[in-house]
Amino acid sequence: MVACNLCTGCGACAGAFPDLIRMVDDPVNGRRPVVAATPEARAAAKDAVALCAGGASDWTALPRADAIDADWGPVLATWEGWAADDEIRHRGSSGGAVTALAGFALESGAADGVAHIAARADDPRLNEAVISRDRAGLLRGAGSRYAQASPAESLGRIARGEDRVAFIGKPCDVASAHKAMRADADLAAKIPLTIAIFCAGAPNLVATDRLLDRLGVPKDGQLVDLRYRGQGWPGLMQAAWLDADGTRHVSEGIPYAEGWGRILQSERRWRCRVCADHTGAFADISVGDPWHNPPEGHTDAGRSLIVARTARGRAFVEAAIAAGVLVAEPRGRDVIAAAQPNLKATHGAVWGRRVAMRAVGLRAPRDRGLGLFAMWCGLPLREKLQSVAGTWKRVVRERLWRPVVVGAAK
Repeated sequence: MVACNLCTGCGACAGAFPDLIRMVDDPVNGRRPVVAATPEARAAAKDAVALCAGGASDWTALPRADAIDADWGPVLATWEGWAADDEIRHRGSSGGAVTALAGFALESGAADGVAHIAARADDPRLNEAVISRDRAGLLRGAGSRYAQASPAESLGRIARGEDRVAFIGKPCDVASAHKAMRADADLAAKIPLTIAIFCAGAPNLVATDRLLDRLGVPKDGQLVDLRYRGQGWPGLMQAAWLDADGTRHVSEGIPYAEGWGRILQSERRWRCRVCADHTGAFADISVGDPWHNPPEGHTDAGRSLIVARTARGRAFVEAAIAAGVLVAEPRGRDVIAAAQPNLKATHGAVWGRRVAMRAVGLRAPRDRGLGLFAMWCGLPLREKLQSVAGTWKRVVRERLWRPVVVGAAK
């Protein structure tokens, strides 16, 4: 998976076999697994493929009622809203809905813990998988982390423990968790809820360092905080560091559109560019930005788009609203297309990119039961051609035929 550029970096393999597989942060290739050089470890790596959503996902297992479900995965109900708690709403990326739902899982007794990611204390450029059991832990992880992360590393801890733990991750992380839960009924019983965060791809460490350069963080400064979103919607990207005398400095804040659009997104890994699920089809609940009602400034009071994917997810959101944890109003099931107008075209382009990969002998992901070809057919001719020709250009420019070798690990 890693060598063929199919790894998403979810961490499910390392979670299942922590003594044999470990995740490392490669500055260019992203967060990737390294397998110990033993026969036992190589056998474990083969077994771990069954947990990996990077190579394939089975969409036929998902219910499909109409064209909306065919395009986006199951959409049972949608809402637009925010966390009733002002601090959570302010610190969250949009309306704080993910943190609010996670907190409600703990407060209601639905879960004993919540698996998510947070910035590493020793190096805030990097992320770590954590399991939080209180509000403080959840707030530590509030807000987007536009950097490589492996929340599915926690699946092994959940499987080996006795607690019920809700799981939060990117769509690819949740897809791997879904595969693991289908393969292990005991694990499934310990995960009462999965929440996916809409995702357009994860930048690498090179992109993070470029962002820090733009924010004016000196190379010899000790980074103590790096915020990508939050403190209003969509929020400003901002860093804090200590100088040699221990004095704390805070950078200027740059708009989300500049930080993401001009710096971070160009360093998304190739696997992200051939991803067909940006909105968390395999989750119980998925949450993203309602860009169809955009904020007027950079730090407006936030709002979240909340999508129930399963009956369990719908019941949980309804309970959170009834309990006063969420302030939310129902929206039409077609709201995802309005809120994320570029994603359906992206899905169509993915079909062309994957065909172009296979045409030159590269392995490409397979999503059984997902009608990407129909989406590709709906693209204008120019975009159809670009999806194929642009891929061939990138294959040559980035030499994508070369096996990925993980190095410079931290």
